[in-house]
Amino acid sequence: MMNAQDQSKRGLAAVILAAGKGTRMQSDLPKVMHEVGDRPMVHWVVDAVRASPLEASPVAVVVGFKRETVEESFQPVPEWMTFPVQAEQLGTGHAIDMASPLFQDETLRNETDVMVLCGDGPLIRTETLAMMLERHTASGAAATLATARIDDPSGYGRIQRDADGRFEKIVEQKDATPEQLLIDEVNPSYYVFKADELFNRLSLLKNDNANGEYYITDVFELMKSDGLRIEVIEAVAPEDILSINNPDQLATVDSVLRRRMVTTPREEGRNG
Repeated sequence: MMNAQDQSKRGLAAVILAAGKGTRMQSDLPKVMHEVGDRPMVHWVVDAVRASPLEASPVAVVVGFKRETVEESFQPVPEWMTFPVQAEQLGTGHAIDMASPLFQDETLRNETDVMVLCGDGPLIRTETLAMMLERHTASGAAATLATARIDDPSGYGRIQRDADGRFEKIVEQKDATPEQLLIDEVNPSYYVFKADELFNRLSLLKNDNANGEYYITDVFELMKSDGLRIEVIEAVAPEDILSINNPDQLATVDSVLRRRMVTTPREEGRNG
């Protein structure tokens, strides 16, 4: 696959959300530190953005609950990795804003794309992210998200499109109408933004929703209302977005990863 970064000459960074506790996991570990394929799940996500052709740098892993446990798992910490701290769990938009000091340099901010991913999605594939980035750079979009269509969309944000099939908005499950709940195209939280367009809008987010949180998903609506281009690519296999919210789901994802490791062995410890 052609490296999209070569086409655009823009840098690529990543912000990975890893601050949550995961209360249903029946464990004192941070959620992202539960192991699948014999490694903490967040390590698989870091590997995905560091592999060729992406090679994202810097990679900011936003930590919070028992952050030392997450940080220590990456020892010795590579020079391209940082750990912004989200002291209060105020939502995904707030978590990403904790990484904004990394992008204070105007040149970096204006010439970098930022992938935003969740640390509890270890089935993520570099090929999918590369496809998303290629669409992003080729279209000149301010933001691009990859979606999936699944038989049971319960629990996921829904992708609402307009009559022409263009992106309209992301509707969280708790805020969805009965009609919106019928949408089977969901948001697995695979995003890439132009850094300046992203960080310029995080301070504009409001928390008037069912959870009282600042959602990164609302940034898309802010961009759209400003006339910026939002791209949507239906590129994520249903298997890749299997949820991990309890020990049974953890075991399911572990079995999927182990099957993949047999068919396409991966190099252990690539991110260290």
